[in-house]
Amino acid sequence: MTMGGGPHARRISFGGLSGPHARDLLLLVAVVFVTFSMQFLPGLAIVPELMRLSSSVWQQGMLWQLVTYPAAGWGGPSIWFLLRLLIFYMFANDLRWSLGKRRFWNLLWMSAGAAALVACVVQVLLQSAGATGTTAFVLMQGQQMLLAIVIAGFALTRGNATIMLFFVLPIRAKWFIWIEIAFAWIGLLASGDFAGFLGICSAIGAVFVLLRPRRAKGLMREMRLRYERWYVKQKLNRGRRRFRVVPGGKKPKDEDDRVRRGPWVN
Repeated sequence: MTMGGGPHARRISFGGLSGPHARDLLLLVAVVFVTFSMQFLPGLAIVPELMRLSSSVWQQGMLWQLVTYPAAGWGGPSIWFLLRLLIFYMFANDLRWSLGKRRFWNLLWMSAGAAALVACVVQVLLQSAGATGTTAFVLMQGQQMLLAIVIAGFALTRGNATIMLFFVLPIRAKWFIWIEIAFAWIGLLASGDFAGFLGICSAIGAVFVLLRPRRAKGLMREMRLRYERWYVKQKLNRGRRRFRVVPGGKKPKDEDDRVRRGPWVN
């Protein structure tokens, strides 16, 4: 899966499958698989339904969905679900040992929570504007959000590693952030889930802030300075429009046009 350089080159041989396996991460994979299976079993489908992100967060106060939705398996019964779960474990296992247990789990739930909050706010605004539809949050449910977070984390911590995309194309890990945003955009075009798309983007942004706090502060400061410069420029432009420029040295046409020589006349 990966061919990395540097001190971790030996351990990063197949996306984390060759290294030690964390029990807590295996438990998460098991929970996702079990909840995925429950949705097809009569009487048990209510469990993943209550865990998934929905409008019940603000309509019925089911706030736990803001953090439980990534653990509820999502999708139809196909081989693609197992493949996504395997890819998630490949990236997550390496990231788990790279960051440490506590930092990894903080990254996971904080990024997922931030994404859920943004998506819910966007969906509320869309509904207030009269938008209708039942496709909200489909792009960020279950293992899809988990996969987006760990891929972004891997890309930021192992940017120079080479990943075999589709097990064929060698691509540097740092480009995978843009690749998963492109995949999310295609999903938006197919489903119309604007809230879910912004949720994915927000999760990636949260990962960047948590793993690169100094760089994130630098970017925020740069954006603030650019905004202040733009604001001052607009204010000066508005001030100039209140004055009339009179070129000095010209002879007035008549007595009414006589003005005192100077660059500005109010």
